[in-house]
Amino acid sequence: MTDNILAWLGDRFIPCRSSSNFALFDLPSDDSNSPFNTLLKTALFGPECAGGVSSINQLTPEKSTPSGIFTRSGSIISHINPSNCNIFRYKIETRKLLPSLLPFWFDDQLPGVSLSMVKAPRKVPQFPYKELDAPALQDDFYLNLLDWSSQNVLAVGLSNCVYLWHDSSSKVVELCDLGIDDSVCSVGWAQHGTHLAIGTSNGKLQLWDASHGKRLRTIDGHRLRVGALAWSSYLLSSGSRDKSILHHDTRTQADFVSKLSGHKSEVCGLKWSYDNRELASGGNDNRLLVWNQHSTQPVLKYCEHTAPVKAIAWSPHLRGLLASGGGTADRCIRFWNTNTNAQLSCIDTGSQVSNLVWSKNVNELVSTHGHPRNQIIVWRYPTMSKLATLTGHTDRVLYLAMSTDGQTIVTGAGDETLKFWNVFPPPKSQAIKKQPKRLRLIIECSENARQTRNTLVVLRLNLKQASQMALGGGFKA
Repeated sequence: MTDNILAWLGDRFIPCRSSSNFALFDLPSDDSNSPFNTLLKTALFGPECAGGVSSINQLTPEKSTPSGIFTRSGSIISHINPSNCNIFRYKIETRKLLPSLLPFWFDDQLPGVSLSMVKAPRKVPQFPYKELDAPALQDDFYLNLLDWSSQNVLAVGLSNCVYLWHDSSSKVVELCDLGIDDSVCSVGWAQHGTHLAIGTSNGKLQLWDASHGKRLRTIDGHRLRVGALAWSSYLLSSGSRDKSILHHDTRTQADFVSKLSGHKSEVCGLKWSYDNRELASGGNDNRLLVWNQHSTQPVLKYCEHTAPVKAIAWSPHLRGLLASGGGTADRCIRFWNTNTNAQLSCIDTGSQVSNLVWSKNVNELVSTHGHPRNQIIVWRYPTMSKLATLTGHTDRVLYLAMSTDGQTIVTGAGDETLKFWNVFPPPKSQAIKKQPKRLRLIIECSENARQTRNTLVVLRLNLKQASQMALGGGFKA
């Protein structure tokens, strides 16, 4: 009795905290369990090694307590509010917080560390950054009146004159005037960017030293207008309305060294592959032909198009990958593997395809179109998903050229305007240099990461920015 009374009275007050929920208080914790340290450990060693799964999920209720006892959090009010708590939830879904905190995430389903870069979709500007008037720019599907040199000089044929526009100074210079009895049908720069070939309506070729404004020679050989040109080192190839393709060796005085016969109508498209081993030609006979360096007969013939084939482009990323586009009755872009002589895919664009060009920096391409939509489309290959559809021309977009750095295209249309568009990203080397200093991430993962976990991750983060990111603040612009 006495012991019970003394135990009940006691000489000092000891509070009973059996009903208290200590998880609601902001208790101090070891720095090793701080959000930033947990985030860093998870990034470097993986969720299992760093205890990242349990640490990252600190912000969720404990599974083992049906009463919904909460772990450490920054706000008690949010837990008291019934609408924000999980008191009666015995099973919670897995929440992956890393994608919102890091530019990569860990796949919990794999035994090894799997990294996947999270890339924001690239936005292509919808409006041209420059526009130039091009009076007397011919509205003719079969001509090629625009080309951009490796020296950053744009050549454009306007009626019977050729003009040069210098990108560095925006200066325009008249290179030549063919006279009233002739007109420009095609222009094409040599690879070194100083010599320009001009095809005329009289079936002649003129070779100019553009840097000095001097005509070097006039080349005969064709009987009708020359609407397509393509260079392969010192070899100049020309396509004509007379159905023939001529190879001209610019080192010799001969007019041409070989003649290719295969088309049944005007040759309007001509492109050498990047390795200079194959020449693709398109004609008004709806055929796409492929020639090698030494053949006078086509080695491959593609007759699937149902309209003239002017748009031709070789991929700079994969040898033997060729794209072609058909005219108004066809409207399709087709992809070919010239190594296996197979058609890879076909997509209906809904409009006449007048030009194609591949990006040198990424695996994308641009197509220009005529009736009925007169649009410019940026495609991602091989999915052929549209990155952007650009409008602005009021007539058929018949001419297309790409800048030296591979980021800008210029288009010419029957509305007598030239428009400059930024459509492609810079080369990867330039993109790395432009990366913000506050975040530089280098990730190297071995192919056998699942078995050996020999994954090297070098992470360099600005501590202040990473801390803000871990606490929900994100990066400042």
